[in-house]
Amino acid sequence: MQRTKSAPYGIDVSRETQERLDRFANLFLKWAARINLIAPSTLEQLWTRHIADSLQLRNIVPTSGRWIDLGSGGGFPGIITAITLAESQAGWVDLVESNNKKCGFLRTAILETGARASVHPLRIEDAASKLPAPDFISARALAELDLLFAYAHPWALANPNLKLIFHKGRDYQSEIDKARGRWDFDLVKHQSVVEEDSVILEITSLTRRV
Repeated sequence: MQRTKSAPYGIDVSRETQERLDRFANLFLKWAARINLIAPSTLEQLWTRHIADSLQLRNIVPTSGRWIDLGSGGGFPGIITAITLAESQAGWVDLVESNNKKCGFLRTAILETGARASVHPLRIEDAASKLPAPDFISARALAELDLLFAYAHPWALANPNLKLIFHKGRDYQSEIDKARGRWDFDLVKHQSVVEEDSVILEITSLTRRV
């Protein structure tokens, strides 16, 4: 294994995947100069704050399966997940994004990197009626947990084994407490290796309280 630019966080990828990530990063910087893909102040932290943060998911969910990434934006974590799937040629990521310019970037990124993904220019509220239930749903910096659960619930009804994988920052516990008022769920908290005060929440058995 060749260690990546995210190696300080203990995340290793193969040379092939590293090359795909390099192509993605170069493309991202070109597009970010024209459209708002991430906060400009975090561009210098592209590898650490964004790419490595997204790569953490492969340690939490080592299997492939079918993913839906909600509010894919600049491709975090959806495109990064799809790039890691390209090496094994297994699994797929459906990227849900309503902004047409960002959809253009995501489509170009797929072509440039060979990522195993497709882009769906949809409002998240409409996606459940258009896309079949996946094995996994991811989202990063999108919405509070309660709203994310509302988005995911139709798919959870269709697939009782659905697993939700959500990046969350320092206020994650208050979001969990609020969500407990409306939802029942099983939860595993994974400490982020990138941000000390952040976690990745692994959620299963999501049901709405009556």
